[in-house]
Amino acid sequence: MRDTSDQRQAAAQRISIIGAIVNALLSALKVIGGVLTGSTALIADGLHSLSDMATDMMVIFLLGISHKKPDKEHPWGHGRFETLGTVFLAVILLSVAGFMTWDSLKLLFAGEIPSPPTWPALIIAAISILANEVLFFYTLKVGKANHSNLIIANAWHHRTDSLSSIVVLIAIAGAILGVWWLDALAAVLVALLIAKIGIDLLLKSLAELVDTGLPQERVNQLRETALSVEGVIDVHNFRTRMMGGQGLLEMHLQIPAHMSASEGHFIGDIVCAKLKNRFDDIGYIIYHIDTYDDELIPDIAQPLMPSRNEVENHLNAAISRLLGDCPAYELTIYYAPKFIELEIKFSHEIYPLLENTGLTAQSLETNLQEELQSLNWFRNIRIWLPVNDSQVET
Repeated sequence: MRDTSDQRQAAAQRISIIGAIVNALLSALKVIGGVLTGSTALIADGLHSLSDMATDMMVIFLLGISHKKPDKEHPWGHGRFETLGTVFLAVILLSVAGFMTWDSLKLLFAGEIPSPPTWPALIIAAISILANEVLFFYTLKVGKANHSNLIIANAWHHRTDSLSSIVVLIAIAGAILGVWWLDALAAVLVALLIAKIGIDLLLKSLAELVDTGLPQERVNQLRETALSVEGVIDVHNFRTRMMGGQGLLEMHLQIPAHMSASEGHFIGDIVCAKLKNRFDDIGYIIYHIDTYDDELIPDIAQPLMPSRNEVENHLNAAISRLLGDCPAYELTIYYAPKFIELEIKFSHEIYPLLENTGLTAQSLETNLQEELQSLNWFRNIRIWLPVNDSQVET
């Protein structure tokens, strides 16, 4: 079985701590270096790294909250805290991008040619590229080892940082060579990259808050896995949503009509175990066992079926009319959308009554079928007799 949720949380927190430390150092180096060397693009890239550090710190904090067990106030868990935190983070990123773009555009259209940045800015940008590439490969390795899409996505986030630093490196080189506007233009491009990350995070979080379903491709995979379990005839009313980066599933599992409730529940548990074993991002599964396909039957069209007590009253009356008395029996009721089937296992008390009335097991079953036929909900009855004189009659 794949890593547990606690192991994935520990792995995500560990790599996020490492990323936060690296981004904090890079942010300080680039902002201070940008001020000293006169590179607006390097300062913008430093703020980009600062936003990444804030992202890592928020991930660490939210992972600690979102993975708490459900409590009285939060019976579904704390996954939404991670979603709300991501919305807050996205707004911060968009605000930072807006201020960076405004300042860079003012510099571009100020009419004054600023002094070109000095060569140490190139070294700082190169260090940033190298650090983010190392962080990318390490994070990707950890993500694949733990089968965690969250960590893998964070790895590609580090790759975007590396790409932005490459843009800054080229811009600084161009500004040193005399193309002064490249440095400010690069700052705008980095700001737009930050804005794109913020918009992506915001849209993804809002989709989660309004309970958007999982992608259809993933839903098909989940259905196929459930259908592969022995005893599952069909899967319908399949609903999915996301909460705190984990998928929540609701589904109806159709099993054979005469299967026992305990076996149906056992099959449902097998389906859950198989889904969680194959997909490590599934957090919670609710299943309903059906003995028929109720997907196309509106609730309002469901016929009013009799309760067990009402069924037993009709059955007791019919048996008493035929046998003169009603022996002890075990009754199993099979409900379908428009009818009920009955199965009776009589006790040994049945034999004296059959002998007195001259009925056989077969004739008793036939007569009970006729006695109950007038009931609009009745369809079929089957009786079973216990062992008598080393012979089983049915």
